[in-house]
Amino acid sequence: MTTLDEDGVITPRLRLRDVLLRGSLFGLFAALLLAACLLFVGDHHDREEFFGVFGGLMLIFGAGFLVFGLLFWLLCRDDIRRFRDWGTITTQSASATLVGPAFVRIGLLGLIVGLAGVTIAGLVDQASYDSWIYGD
Repeated sequence: MTTLDEDGVITPRLRLRDVLLRGSLFGLFAALLLAACLLFVGDHHDREEFFGVFGGLMLIFGAGFLVFGLLFWLLCRDDIRRFRDWGTITTQSASATLVGPAFVRIGLLGLIVGLAGVTIAGLVDQASYDSWIYGD
């Protein structure tokens, strides 16, 4: 059951474990969508390059978002809010209480999708010539 505290913020506050779990779940679903891209990229070298570059960029950006999200979480650990609490923000610096969980969730999603992209690029590289994973 959700209740509001004296500032109008939904309680209970977000917990890091729940945010990490949701980010992992989003990342797994996004990795499945990335795997479906195998059907749309036909050429072998295009597949290998697309998944390798996309996976590498997602790993870099995911790690950056995760680090900054954890930093914001650490700075605002007593006042972590949901996006639904946007109306309770009264100062510019208080917006970090909303950005921290979002960055953690997006960062973990990016790391999982990046790992999936690099893994798929490796599978395409190791696939036999007559395999559907190899491409045209």
